[in-house]
Amino acid sequence: MTLDEAAKRLADAGIESPRAEARLLLAHALGVTRDETLGAINPTHEQALAFEGLVARRAAREPSAYITGRKEFWSMDFRVGPGVLVPRPDSETLIEEALRIFPNRNAPLRIADLGAGSGILLIAALKEFPNASGIGFELSDAAYPWAKLNAQRLMLDRAEIRHADWGTAPENSFDLIFSNPPYIPAGDIAGLEPDVADHEPHAALDGGADGLDAYRALARLLPRLLKSQGQAILEIGAGQAAEMELLFRDSGLTVRRITPDLAGIPRALVLEKA
Repeated sequence: MTLDEAAKRLADAGIESPRAEARLLLAHALGVTRDETLGAINPTHEQALAFEGLVARRAAREPSAYITGRKEFWSMDFRVGPGVLVPRPDSETLIEEALRIFPNRNAPLRIADLGAGSGILLIAALKEFPNASGIGFELSDAAYPWAKLNAQRLMLDRAEIRHADWGTAPENSFDLIFSNPPYIPAGDIAGLEPDVADHEPHAALDGGADGLDAYRALARLLPRLLKSQGQAILEIGAGQAAEMELLFRDSGLTVRRITPDLAGIPRALVLEKA
């Protein structure tokens, strides 16, 4: 199968940017970088068969991150796979907000990530704050090993990953808390792209009937976990900004701002403990 044939097969399957995805899969099959696929390529028979198999999986709408076992986030190489949400560029908005709130990169912050998933938010933040340390809380049996693996690979001893519920986090302990909770209304999940609806963990997507169940829990929990003047940065879904203002109004937290992602969609909710 040529690169052109692979791109056409992916396009026919409804994949966006089919040629770029085909090149990504070819690089994975060959064990080279994507840039190296721009030159002349003479794959072995085994590599050609492997490439065809990868293309078939992607055409069936399996996420490319699950196929390759990795996804870039904040210029870092994270390991991912079935059972954990695939990192999205939109979530980088939360890291940008953390850098805006805490301009002193040497601050000895104590950070938490509630529902750590693959660990991207905690690990990316600790990369930017070299004197900080933190804990990621992940209850899912399937997602926890990915966060643990990424912390071991990328952060060594400054990131602790706990296989535990958010409610076990110590009180009044954190300067900064991240969370990217489930926020898709339950009834909307079946209508998502097949990559998501058929493959990614519904527990990481399903926010209840209106998509806000996790935020109600966070409104009760965050005031107990944050230090005085502590900050929380939460990812929110499209169309939820106005509801967030109302939900957190009586929580003991002040909504500082809601920042859009690169597509202009309100994405990062910034809260401060009074």
